[in-house]
Amino acid sequence: MRRRGPNELGAALVAFFQEHLPQQRGLSQHSIRSYRDAVVLWLQFTAADAKRRIENLDLADFTGDRAERFLAHLENERGNGIATRNARLAALHTFARYLSTRYPERLGEFQGILGIPFKRGAREAPVEYLESKDIEALLGRIDRRTTAGQRDYALFAVMCNTGARVQEVLDLRVSDLRLDAPEQVRLLGKGNKIRLCPLWPKTAKILRDLIESQDHGDRDRAGAFVFKNRMGGSLTRFGVRYLLRKYLPDYLSPARRRRIHPHSLRHTTAIHLLKSGIDFATISQLLGHSGLQTTMRYARADLDLKRQALSQVFPDALGAPKAGGMALHGTELTRWLRRL
Repeated sequence: MRRRGPNELGAALVAFFQEHLPQQRGLSQHSIRSYRDAVVLWLQFTAADAKRRIENLDLADFTGDRAERFLAHLENERGNGIATRNARLAALHTFARYLSTRYPERLGEFQGILGIPFKRGAREAPVEYLESKDIEALLGRIDRRTTAGQRDYALFAVMCNTGARVQEVLDLRVSDLRLDAPEQVRLLGKGNKIRLCPLWPKTAKILRDLIESQDHGDRDRAGAFVFKNRMGGSLTRFGVRYLLRKYLPDYLSPARRRRIHPHSLRHTTAIHLLKSGIDFATISQLLGHSGLQTTMRYARADLDLKRQALSQVFPDALGAPKAGGMALHGTELTRWLRRL
């Protein structure tokens, strides 16, 4: 029987974040930080609600009633929307499930938290992506004659070629690349899942030139990061966001420029693959999605796909798509990638 005491909650939290989430669940650091933020907010609220210091809280303070008051606090006092409220609740659910396996004799207490439902009505933000002309304009603004420009061009070329998540690209090391035929890149995705993505020969050449121009003073060329900052370390997510904002075409409206973020390039690749007639299963495998439902949201995102569908339902009223527009069976993505 475990010793009961005020430090039991702290010990459980340490094991939850150091062992359960990264090792057993295989969550990324980004996801773990999201869970951490939710737990920190809950600890702060609970300490104030119980009128005790955080270090004096115990497992008995982790109750369904208090969790419901915490969620109400998020919405009413912090102004969080339904999506944020549900994300915080998901973290509490995960912690409650973990505690249920660690302390099965207290399952009844934790079920009070697991029984709190998610709220419906959260507004799903539209998928933001760039058209082919936007990508060409973005890449055209990069001065490839400079060392930084050579890196930036290669960075965005790889992101558009593979549709990889930002962190997957930033974690790339030289050993993850195969730059002779068949060209490919090894990506470490969510849940520590590894997948291989093909590279166009042009993209492989861009990467080869970048690597050959880099100073590998650490003598570990294979283990070196592909995309380095000025200090020789890996670029950061904030750095990529800054670079994307820097190179976005000026003709985009200020409002749209603010909505475009590095993950938008992943959306861009998915949308163009879908427009080119690639099936959902292949796109899902290429992007490393957990299921087809995630991939199918792109079919709801693109106006051209909706126009194509409507024209097939009401051909006389709406007419056929104009020449030069979107073609589901075309090779737009292929032509675009070859021009990188």
